[in-house]
Formats: sequence, structure tokens, C-alpha cells
Amino acid sequence: MEVCVKEFLDDVLKKYPDVCQCDQCRSDIAALALNNLPPKYTTTDLGQIYSKIELLDSQHRTDIYKAVTQAVECVRKNPRHEIKK
Repeated sequence: MEVCVKEFLDDVLKKYPDVCQCDQCRSDIAALALNNLPPKYTTTDLGQIYSKIELLDSQHRTDIYKAVTQAVECVRKNPRHEIKK
């Protein structure tokens, strides 16, 4: 699931040019999004393939996109560091 969230994060952040994209903020966004999605643990390559196949489901993609977008909004409003203007 982490890989999927990171892939979506790049796309979502393109729509939020005002959001800090430092490593700390990106990690915070990913962690928040992952905490709001059901866990998908895999231990084999086959398991990772099945997880990727789930991305073909439009509802699954929508859920990830929504979680990432909400996390971006949260970190934008409450960054854990000072924003330089």
C-alpha cells in the first residue's frame, strides 16, 4: 500500500503547488493517508502483484486518492515545521 500512496502523492501534490514538499511533509502526508486506509501487508512478490491488481478497481483508486488528498490538506494546515515565505 505504501508504494501506491507514494505514487498517488506525486500526482496529488502537482495540484497543490503551495504545499511544502520537503521530506518531512511528504512523510507526514504518506503516514496520514496510510493510517486512513485498510492495511495491505504482503510478504511475497505474488502478494505485491495482487495488491497492484487491486488498483485496477476504480473504488480502490478513489479511496487512495481521497486519503492522500485529505492528508495533504491536513499537513498544509498543520505542518510540523515553520513555512518560509
